Amino acid sequence: MASITTTSMSLLSLSDQSMVSCARISDPSSVSLSIKGRNFPSIALQPKGRRFHVTCAAKPETVQKVCDIVKKQLALSEDSTITGESKFTALGADSLDTVEIVMGLEEEFGISVEEESAQTITTVQEAADMIDKLLETKA
Repeated sequence: MASITTTSMSLLSLSDQSMVSCARISDPSSVSLSIKGRNFPSIALQPKGRRFHVTCAAKPETVQKVCDIVKKQLALSEDSTITGESKFTALGADSLDTVEIVMGLEEEFGISVEEESAQTITTVQEAADMIDKLLETKA
């Protein structure tokens, strides 16, 4: 997964034969192009509305087990409310806590989570969805 965390980015052509000599992205929704020395106004990208969105929610028992493991790993009180939408960072987890949560999940469910996948998990629901997916491919 790639991300750009900059306010401005320029792409320059290294070849004289290229039509586009410079492209400047100053906002994810705006792009400026310079073609053969001519500057054109920015092109504004319009966000597309969601027409159809499919999500595969994890089983409720998987979400509950993940909630229990998160509570245990973060030493949260039993009366703490954790839902599928709960973000690890909002619960006070740092990167080391997140690694420990993933290790607890691997042990509980008998799965192995790749490092890249583990780094993308930010919520209880994302963890539960990933676990159900891994368990399906394992079976």
